[in-house]
Amino acid sequence: MFAGSQEEVREPMSIMRKKIAEHMVMSKHTSPHVYTIFEVDMSEVMKRKDAMKREFEAEGVKLTFLPFFIEACIRGIKEYPIVNAGVDGDTIVYKRNVNVGIAVALEKGLIVPVIKSADQMNMLGLARTAANLADRARTKRLSPDDVQGGTFTITTVGVFGGLVGLPIINQPQAAILGIGTIVKRPVVIDDAIAIRPIVYLSLTYDHRIVDGADAARFLTVVKRELEKPAA
Repeated sequence: MFAGSQEEVREPMSIMRKKIAEHMVMSKHTSPHVYTIFEVDMSEVMKRKDAMKREFEAEGVKLTFLPFFIEACIRGIKEYPIVNAGVDGDTIVYKRNVNVGIAVALEKGLIVPVIKSADQMNMLGLARTAANLADRARTKRLSPDDVQGGTFTITTVGVFGGLVGLPIINQPQAAILGIGTIVKRPVVIDDAIAIRPIVYLSLTYDHRIVDGADAARFLTVVKRELEKPAA
């Protein structure tokens, strides 16, 4: 399996690693990647999570932060559907459904199962489906259909302590959201310094169809829905 000299060890890429490499290189060659980063106060999400935790546990679902981010992104996509679009030649293709891919880190690779019609689910449905897909991904029980049809992707670099990441677009999608780790930071609120749980959200987008203004407006909605969710 291994070969090399005393100065190095050489290991052939696995099939998964080759596929990831090919897909990422193709994406960078296909789309001009641009990045926008927003800072979000997670205080309200933490309150909501604590209030909903027992209800979800009664349904056999462990509530994480991910469904809150998915829900906020769905709201943003509904207001700015270009983020959920794609490119076919010189045609912009707007997707009717919001199929959210969730990047799951495996021992030696990465896979992106898809929550189909995520915009039709409530928070419990999002949490249950995301947990089920992640579990099946880690136990190698995903079907080919589980990883197809995504229209927008979310990756959580914060799981491993990353403050911010600039992920590569998952072709043929137009954008991917990177979620950093949540860290308590000093912030200025009404001219006073306060400590708040802060997360950095990065949006990588295809500049062929998504402009900086579109990205900023989308992230503004995501930020609003996390900090001051609509009733």
